[in-house]
This record gives sequence, structure tokens and C-alpha cells, in this order.
Amino acid sequence: MTAAVALRANVFLALSVLVLLLVLGWAAVPAVFAGRDPLAGVPAEKLRGPSARHWFGTDNLGRDIYTRVVHAAALSLTATVAAVLIGLVVGSLIGLVAGSIGGVLDAAIMRVVDVLLSVPELLTALALVTVLGFGTRNVALAVGIALVARFARVMRAEVLRVRRAPYVEAAFAAGVRWPTVLLRHVLRNAYAPVTALAAVEFGVAVLAVSSLSFLGYGAVPPTPEWGSLIAEGRNFLATSWWMTTLPGLVIVAVVLSAQRLARALGQDGAR
Repeated sequence: MTAAVALRANVFLALSVLVLLLVLGWAAVPAVFAGRDPLAGVPAEKLRGPSARHWFGTDNLGRDIYTRVVHAAALSLTATVAAVLIGLVVGSLIGLVAGSIGGVLDAAIMRVVDVLLSVPELLTALALVTVLGFGTRNVALAVGIALVARFARVMRAEVLRVRRAPYVEAAFAAGVRWPTVLLRHVLRNAYAPVTALAAVEFGVAVLAVSSLSFLGYGAVPPTPEWGSLIAEGRNFLATSWWMTTLPGLVIVAVVLSAQRLARALGQDGAR
């Protein structure tokens, strides 16, 4: 039974990696996977269901939905990766400083982090993008800022754990300078859980970016984004289910694959 469970877990992990690699391929070279023009429609073929010619069907303007999903991957994933990098870099720096310095500054930073964590990330991103304005760049920035608090909390916890390790205390006792100890010993041994968190937050960021795009804060139409594709099909859901369901399933597959990869990274980090 244990061997069967392990084999099934490895199969799911391999499928997750393949899904993520496929979507990254869409984003990098969309023309290889979908040769049609994502903006050109054929009125005579509007609202056609999935078929061998149109894998995901067509929309109300006769545009191939699969082609639009593939070309939308570039914008959606770019915004997602940018958001995760913003949260990772800024949050890790905040957590590293707070956990290393301690005292009043640490307490003050963590109280601000606690306040941010008490608000759902999507709500924070929505409030920020309302202030920043429309556009994929502002969506990525808003989602990235919303992710900062979680990365800061995890990094601070890891820094506090590593600071008490014997090799760190030995480095301080040997007279090694504080910045050197911080970067070479503390940060080097505290990043694994933060890396696993980045994989988890990748899925969260995909949902947040797509949600803001669905609400109309992303790229200006007719430029395709995953969230805007679902928004375009909501008025045709009763008769043309594929316009919303199939792009939505792509988002679900990406999020679940990222979560599975994050679980694997977390298990490796725990070892």
C-alpha cells in the first residue's frame, strides 16, 4: 500500500510538472502551440463548441478560444511571476531584518505584518489596484504587495530558528562580521521554507491576477488574459459553457499543479 501511494504521488508530481512546463511553453512561444491570430475572428464560426478544428470552441466573435488561452498565458504568467518575485524579495528582506535585529523594530514590523495578514490577500490587492489604476503591471504590483506579509512572517520565523544554531553562535564568537553571518549562514539556511512558500503563493497569485483581470483591472480588451476570457464568456454561460469552463479549467490545472509542486518542495525542505 505504501509503495502504491508513493507511486501515485510521483505520478501526480510528474503530471504537475508537465502541466507547468506546458503552460510556460505557451507563455514563451505561443505561436508554436497555437498558430492562429488570437484577435482575429470568423463570424461564420462564432459560438462553435469544442471540436478537432477548435479544441476549446469559439467565442461570440468567432475567435478560437484555445488560441486566446495560449496567448493569454504570456500576460497572466508574467504578472503572476512578477507578483511572486515582489512578495518574495520584499517580504524576505523585511523578515530577515526583523528577525536579525529584534527588539522594538522587530515588534513594530511584525504588528504591521499581522494587520496585513488579517486582511484577505485578494481584498488587499483589490484595494491597491483601485489606487494604482488599471493595467497588467499595476495588477502584478498590487498582488505582489499583498503577498509581502506572508513571506515576511515565514522568513522571520526561519531567521529566529537559524540564529540559535550552534554554527551561527560559533561564527559570532569567532568575530565574523554581522552582515557576513547574516548572508552566509542565516539566509543560506533559512530560504528553503520560503522557496516552498513561493510555489504555494504562485497558485494564489494566479487566482488573484485572474480575479482582478476578471473584474476588468487587467489588460485592455481585446488583449486576452485568463481572467478576462472567463469574463467574456459569462453572458453566454447557459448556451456556450466552453467559453468560461475551459479557460477556468486551465487556471485550476495550473493552481493545483503549483500546489502539488509546493508540497513536494516542502517535503524536501523538511528533510
